[in-house]
Amino acid sequence: MKNEPQAPASERGWIFGLLVAPYGVLLQGIVQGGVLGYLLSREGAGSAMQAHVIGLLSLPTSLYFLWSPITDFFVRRRTWLLGSALIAALLIGLSFAQPRLSSSGAIALAFLAACIGQLIVSSSGGMLGSLQSEQTRRLASSLFQAGAMGFGALSAWVLIYLSARVSRDSLALVAAALIAVPALVVFGAPRQALISGDTFLATMRRVSGEFKRTFFRRDALPYIACMTFPMGSGAAIGLLPGVAREYGVNGDQVAWINGLLGGLLIAAGAGAMSLIRRRITAPVLYMIVALVNCMCLSVLWLGPMRPATYGAGALLYLFTVGCCYAMFTAVVLEFLGDSGKSGSTRYSIINSLGNIPVLYMLQVDGWGGEHWGGRGLAGAEALVGGIGALALLTWLLIRKPSRESLAGEQAIVLEL
Repeated sequence: MKNEPQAPASERGWIFGLLVAPYGVLLQGIVQGGVLGYLLSREGAGSAMQAHVIGLLSLPTSLYFLWSPITDFFVRRRTWLLGSALIAALLIGLSFAQPRLSSSGAIALAFLAACIGQLIVSSSGGMLGSLQSEQTRRLASSLFQAGAMGFGALSAWVLIYLSARVSRDSLALVAAALIAVPALVVFGAPRQALISGDTFLATMRRVSGEFKRTFFRRDALPYIACMTFPMGSGAAIGLLPGVAREYGVNGDQVAWINGLLGGLLIAAGAGAMSLIRRRITAPVLYMIVALVNCMCLSVLWLGPMRPATYGAGALLYLFTVGCCYAMFTAVVLEFLGDSGKSGSTRYSIINSLGNIPVLYMLQVDGWGGEHWGGRGLAGAEALVGGIGALALLTWLLIRKPSRESLAGEQAIVLEL
């Protein structure tokens, strides 16, 4: 047994839970947290229109690796984070201030805000990759996801609550402030030194070497599998409210279970992973947590069709989804290795791979729900995700890691 070296105080892993707040408000709160859909519904937009707009504004989460490389150049990553948050806040404020949120002008402004807001993620990812201590990386991974979900849930509640009580212009100012003000915490972030080669060619050789060490090695395969396998996707989060009535759950109960309480439970699950003292490689721990997540979803699959079943199953599922999200980020960082010059770009590419299971599991869950109702929806994700997690966990435990392993895979070490 041995103890892990203490993390340098200057790394401040806890601060990443605050650095991600602007992105959490923008994506998890406004776009996907129900604010946009609620405001559009008040204007008379139907479900199809709402889905179209929210889908459009969610598109940058899968494509932002195309423009994220800019955050590796010119200025420090924390400067990119602050600038992108302030610009996104301005654009969201202008979008909300339009006479109709469903107008093409308002949607265009919000889409541009969503694109620029992704630079918050890429610059944060680059800073996360510069952390040297494994202990700090695990803490930062957990709080990064907890901050995104927690601030998203709280901002959604605030904006929906105020929408019927203040003017649209006032709501626009509040929305902009919720994105911009938390970004100021970046002044307390660990200072990131600028890395530059003597020439353009020298810089490109450095970047090329970093890409090869990350992606073009045999030990990249387990990490790519963790990114693209179906477990821990959280795909059922947005679909569960649609089957709540089958369990006898009314609208107010759904608002609490899948709204504010659910969002805070996801954040709590992500934060809880920072308390784990066992030193297990991130992919193995991710698979274990993903299996627990599938077991929790099985409550909705196999339990009686009653409100208590929905409440218990949904809340357990949301909490363990938060745990999965935290470990997903830990796997991303283990795959990334040292941030170097191209950390933001490599982080964005890896993180984008993680959106692939969400897309296809949405289809799997929808197919299950269409054929067998609420039980089918839950059962489809529990079965497919469980099989994927079990298969990958078995492979991870029996495979022989090579000397190239960036993660330095070791036997389980208990930290007492």
